[in-house]
Formats: sequence, C-alpha cells, structure tokens
Amino acid sequence: MTPTLYDWAGGAEAFERLINAFYDRVEKDPLLSPLFPGGVSEEHRVHVIAWWREVFGGPPEYSGQYGGYHHMVNKHVNLGISPDQRFRFASLMSLAADDAGLPADPEFRAAFVGYVEWGTRLALANSAPGADVMQEAPVPKWGWGVAPPYQP
Repeated sequence: MTPTLYDWAGGAEAFERLINAFYDRVEKDPLLSPLFPGGVSEEHRVHVIAWWREVFGGPPEYSGQYGGYHHMVNKHVNLGISPDQRFRFASLMSLAADDAGLPADPEFRAAFVGYVEWGTRLALANSAPGADVMQEAPVPKWGWGVAPPYQP
C-alpha cells in the first residue's frame, strides 16, 4: 500500500518542523517579512501547520476547526502578492524542507515542490486586487503524482 505524503514525510511533527522553519526564515526575509508586520503569530503557524497536514494526507483538522478552503483562500484576497514574493515563498519553503529534515528522495520532493508551485501560483492570482476568487472548494488532497515513492 502506498503511504500518504503526510506519512512519508514523518507525520504531524514533520509538518510542525517544516512550517516553523519556514516562518523563521520568512521573519528574517526582507521581501516576505512585510507581509507579517510584527512577525508570524503562533496562531497563524498553528493554522498553517493544520492546513499542510491535511493537504498532504493527514487528519482534516483545518477543515474541521479552522474554516476549510474558504477561510484559507480569504487570507490571501487583496494582499497583492508580487511575482518576486511568490518565488521567494517557494524558495524558502524548499529550504525549510531541508531545515526540517523532510525526506530528500526525488519522488517526495517532486510532489512537495509541485504543491508549493501550485499553491503559490494560486495565492498570487487570488491576492491580486479585484481577483475573481473561487470561494468554495474542498481542501486539496495532494498525492504522489506520476512518481510514487521508491520502495526497494
């Protein structure tokens, strides 16, 4: 049986390490830190950890406790994220995966980066002033794509 990306990554603790490593980098980054005046709150970190866990196959905590897709998408409306900020977000997330000790195998990282690219490009589009934002959708369930985990 093929494990979820969540399980392959190491479960709940792995995503907590990932998101905390990411936001620690964001707080020091001159391009992204202005999006979080005063720093990234503990509440924000907890919500984003729950989102990433759910997206990668963990428990549906974000949907059940924090408002699901509608809540997440509206956190980005009218933020005016720039293409440079989107790229920096994706770059720092990849570095944070290393910081957090997430699996480095090509299959996992391809799926991981695939989600980062999809999510950041969607956030970029949804953050544009006057964007026509789809308000209702399920939280995405990210999977392995074309390269399932290598298991000898």
